[in-house]
Amino acid sequence: MDNFAEQLVRKQQTSADRAKLIGITVGGILLTLLLAVGAVLMLGSPIVSFVGLIAAAAAGYGTYFLAQSMQVEYEYTFTNGELDIDKIIAKSRRKELLTVDVGKFTAFGKYTDGLEETEDMTVVFATDNIASGEYYADFPHENYGSTRLVFSPDEKMLSNIKRALPRSLRAQAEKEL
Repeated sequence: MDNFAEQLVRKQQTSADRAKLIGITVGGILLTLLLAVGAVLMLGSPIVSFVGLIAAAAAGYGTYFLAQSMQVEYEYTFTNGELDIDKIIAKSRRKELLTVDVGKFTAFGKYTDGLEETEDMTVVFATDNIASGEYYADFPHENYGSTRLVFSPDEKMLSNIKRALPRSLRAQAEKEL
């Protein structure tokens, strides 16, 4: 029987994210208006006016595109001991972050801010930004080297991961978690 679990985690916006979104929106609107007004004022030269309107339209679309890119979700998929993490941007673009065999985990547990990291470690955050119920997993990865994944699994995902952990980590996880 296959072990399968899937979870979608929406990244909550921090105050810094909201400030960035406001800055992008206000700056984009001002740039779009400035280009459009500049194009209208150049009535003596139709080519310059046309190019200005095209630039204004491009600035407007760029503003929309950047604002939509601030909406991020993570999809965790667990299938027979393999964990896939994908990043979904604006509910339309998907980027594969990593795929790992849970049996290769060297450490697993609840994530805390004081957790020690090595200098050569790549840290992948695929969490909801709430800072409760976050777990970490350390493992070697062929592309990233020594890697730490910080994520927010639900109970079903967590139980599937625990069953696929190496024996030494499984016993430790059952005691601690």
